[in-house]
Amino acid sequence: MRMLVLDAFLEAPQALSLSDLEEKLAQSDRSTLYRTLKTFEKKGLIHGIQEHNTTQYLLCSDDCNEEIHHDYHLHFYCTECKQTTCLEEVSFSNVPFPNDYLVKELKFLATGICRDCRI
Repeated sequence: MRMLVLDAFLEAPQALSLSDLEEKLAQSDRSTLYRTLKTFEKKGLIHGIQEHNTTQYLLCSDDCNEEIHHDYHLHFYCTECKQTTCLEEVSFSNVPFPNDYLVKELKFLATGICRDCRI
């Protein structure tokens, strides 16, 4: 099941929710998918983004791990097609924080209309 879920993420150009995975992987049950998502998130393979009372999941960059996620880029939610994509070209990696703060994760979400829907 983990391989099927990983393949689904590798093939998807946008974020996937638990419901999206249920639809794609009809042979699976919700509990197994949920546990797989939580395991992947804990191991630094995916990161979750909360939007509109739903969690969308995206693959992490190569340098994420169990200790820290390095996803310091913008996530864009399209109000037309309802898809979330990573805009890695919009980076927030140099946001200054006081020295006595250890930031483990930043989440940036923009909402609007994506390139494909504007055409």
